[in-house]
Amino acid sequence: MNRRTVDGILVLNKPQGMGSNQALQRVKKIFSATKAGHTGNLDPLATGVLPLCFGKATKLVQYVLNADKQYRCVFQLGTTTTTGDIDGTIVEQRDYSQVTLPQLRKVLRNFIGDIRQIPPMYSAIKYRGQPLYKLARQGITVERPMRTVTIYDIALVDFAVPASGQITVDIKCSKGTYIRTLAEDIGTTLSCGGCVLRLHRTMAGNYSDEQSITMQQLTDLSANNALSLLDKLLLPMSSAVSHLPRITLENTNSYYFCRGQAIQYPYCPWRWVTVFTPNDRFIGVGEVLEGNKLTPRRVFS
Repeated sequence: MNRRTVDGILVLNKPQGMGSNQALQRVKKIFSATKAGHTGNLDPLATGVLPLCFGKATKLVQYVLNADKQYRCVFQLGTTTTTGDIDGTIVEQRDYSQVTLPQLRKVLRNFIGDIRQIPPMYSAIKYRGQPLYKLARQGITVERPMRTVTIYDIALVDFAVPASGQITVDIKCSKGTYIRTLAEDIGTTLSCGGCVLRLHRTMAGNYSDEQSITMQQLTDLSANNALSLLDKLLLPMSSAVSHLPRITLENTNSYYFCRGQAIQYPYCPWRWVTVFTPNDRFIGVGEVLEGNKLTPRRVFS
């Protein structure tokens, strides 16, 4: 099938056992799209919200990548693995039966706020041009600088200790947070170790579970050659930045904005804005600089 130009954003419910890029390539083929990009890696173990940007919307990938995320996680206490999740090789198993509910709640509270993490070796971060996970598969470990991330909230959903050693938590966090590392650090603090058993992303930026489409739904539509129905699943490009204030430019200023020229704009209390024309067409993202200069940062002419 010939490739075609497709513009918009699909919220995929990524299936387990598939990497983000693998999922992207499959969906791109289903849509027969010429250009598409995903908005950040989800581990093969993980499921859930993975916004995919098609065509011109790929210019907005960074806005979703930098956005806050939310997860429903099941941690297995007492088990430490090479990867920080249950897919890895088990390196240690310890008794978790001594963990109490009050103790766990106290430990979880201590992880709320700005925390420091060492990125795992099994990650897509590059070291001298090589992804860390490729080095990890060769048995090579390199030093990784600590990062500061923010955990906005950890809500305990279920406590199955001592029965199974599993705890279920809802986590809201900043970009760059490694949930596998968080599971390990919580397990270490509890003196029993821990890893991720299941992980489902419930929200990424402006996109939530309720908007997501499964791979099976897409495959079914593809089998019927229903490209028009597939296209109806796409959200507008502006949805990626709908959290930003919106301004409207009259036609003359829209013309110059679309050509990458900064324009004078009346007093604007915001730094970052989405920009529309009088007929409600999204034309880009702008930054308001000193002197009320509205400067184009992403333009859709």
